[in-house]
Amino acid sequence: MLPVFSSLLPVFLSIIAGYILRRTIMPDDAHWIGLERLTYYVLFPALIIETLARADLTSVPALGVGGALFLAILAMTALLLVIQPLLERRGISGPTFTSIFQGATRWNTMVALGVAGSLYGGLGITLTSVAMVAMIPVLNILCVYVLARHASLTPPSAVGVARALLANPLIWSCLIGGALYLVQLPLPQAVHGFADMLGRASVALGLLLVGSGLDPHALRRPHPATLFTTLLKLALMPAFAIGLGKAFGLSGADLAVVAACAAVPSASNAYVLARQMGGDAPIIAQMLTVQTIAAVATMPLVIWLVA
Repeated sequence: MLPVFSSLLPVFLSIIAGYILRRTIMPDDAHWIGLERLTYYVLFPALIIETLARADLTSVPALGVGGALFLAILAMTALLLVIQPLLERRGISGPTFTSIFQGATRWNTMVALGVAGSLYGGLGITLTSVAMVAMIPVLNILCVYVLARHASLTPPSAVGVARALLANPLIWSCLIGGALYLVQLPLPQAVHGFADMLGRASVALGLLLVGSGLDPHALRRPHPATLFTTLLKLALMPAFAIGLGKAFGLSGADLAVVAACAAVPSASNAYVLARQMGGDAPIIAQMLTVQTIAAVATMPLVIWLVA
């Protein structure tokens, strides 16, 4: 287990660096908001497009990796929708349920990229790109639906939901990168070099952004919904994905990357979506902090069990 933890240590140190920077030389929210927009709309899309466009997907079990993670999301979704009436009877409001849903299903792609790249280099990045194609579109559709159904008294129209999905740069990045891969359009090397430079910057900057959003005060008295969601995300979701991955015949690095993608904490854009669509934003912020800190211990264990 020690070699796995050592490989993940640079990822966790980058997150800690972001936390320290936020509380020392970069305390202004405006700085981090600008960096977040840069990463979300430019750097991260560049990484997805470049990785997919140049990936050799014939050398990796794309169907197994993508299928295991896609079905794991559907399994978690089905479980949460089934127990939603029970949670409601236990006092969990609609907006809070949407935060439980986002906290249990979404994944922090920046952490996954950092972990997979640290463990397996280019192979890890390629496998994580497959995971992006499998997970990003369906997660955005499901989360928007759940928020529209359970959080808002006046759910947005179908047109509004469609516009929100079409405006998502991560979905467009998957579509563009996948199209370039399929048509094998030859692009100048300078274009690939430019996209590669932007993409490399996204991983480090994304991890710093994760750290900048941590709030250790959330650990003092976490809400029961936070503890429940953390258990679902860091234990049950990896169990779903690993079980499905083995059913698809995955092993070694392929299964380890599936486990890593499933075992990462939830994504910070869950908080943004909660604010925009009437979800319980304070609860999801608490969940993000608790999950990120807990993942320091749980992720190495999950990966070690399958690596």
